[in-house]
Amino acid sequence: MRRLLQRQEFWLALLLLVLGTGIGLANPAFWSLANLFDLCQSSTVMGLFALGVLVVLISGGIDVSFAAIGAFSMYVTSKVLLTLDLGDSATTAFLLAGAVGLSLGLFNGLFIALFRLPTLIVTLGSASLFRGFLLAFVGTTIVNNLPEGMIRFSKLTLWERALPDGTAVGLPFSFLLFVVAALLVGFVLRRTMLGRGIYAMGGNLVAAARAGFRIRRQQLFIYGLVGVLSGVAGLAHACMMRNANPFDLVGLELNVIAAVVLGGASITGGRGTVLGTVLGVLLIVTINNSLILLDIPSYWQKVVTGLVILASTGITAHTSGQRLRGVGLC
Repeated sequence: MRRLLQRQEFWLALLLLVLGTGIGLANPAFWSLANLFDLCQSSTVMGLFALGVLVVLISGGIDVSFAAIGAFSMYVTSKVLLTLDLGDSATTAFLLAGAVGLSLGLFNGLFIALFRLPTLIVTLGSASLFRGFLLAFVGTTIVNNLPEGMIRFSKLTLWERALPDGTAVGLPFSFLLFVVAALLVGFVLRRTMLGRGIYAMGGNLVAAARAGFRIRRQQLFIYGLVGVLSGVAGLAHACMMRNANPFDLVGLELNVIAAVVLGGASITGGRGTVLGTVLGVLLIVTINNSLILLDIPSYWQKVVTGLVILASTGITAHTSGQRLRGVGLC
């Protein structure tokens, strides 16, 4: 029980339960199938971004370019598919978006791994570079006539149910992308030597190198993974919105990083779990959704998000202090 009480995931799950109960009492529409499916859909893009940010934070770095990579990937993919008339397959679209994201992620990885530049500076600069290149050379016009394959993908559901009023609600198929990505990232982090190396990097980079981990290769993998996840997230966003807007996804960085930190990941590296990140994403999405259900102005979302970051950081520091005192280091 003591070990359970020290886990960030336990408190997040408890907070989600209490929050859902309270909001459900204030507005029963919160527990409706339509709203729950909407929460799942809203979690997909943020969740895919958050999984990439989680791996970066565990390694001791920080990435703020994922939103720019997502916007670049979805817009370029949509334009290429329309230009070359290759839009009949959603699989082709996601593969292309993932490839574009991979190339942009490796661009970051090369500067970080080869030149050993600070991750925040590199990704901050590349975010401006990617967004500026997109708007200056690719286009600024919203693509409303998406390829047919993307349109069909946006209509797919994993499970559908008819309501008493005759309308139908369904769990979007895109949510499966988040689930599969979470399982794969969790497997890599917990069951592979590569995952152990990523944790070791965040704990102590010099010690990890001396232990035999190939730091540069791991950094290329990390930022390549962020690129792939961001590209897939961007295209999923375009499918759900039924358009490709080059100005979309701007400002999402704060919420994503907040969700990952809320899930127990340490800014200094070496700590974080996929389960905690998933719960953090669900909590942030639930808070934003609940403010709308309770008719609270949307600008309060940033206030609540900031308070959540401060609270989660405090809880993480407290539990870390308890662990250190438990082993006599504090």
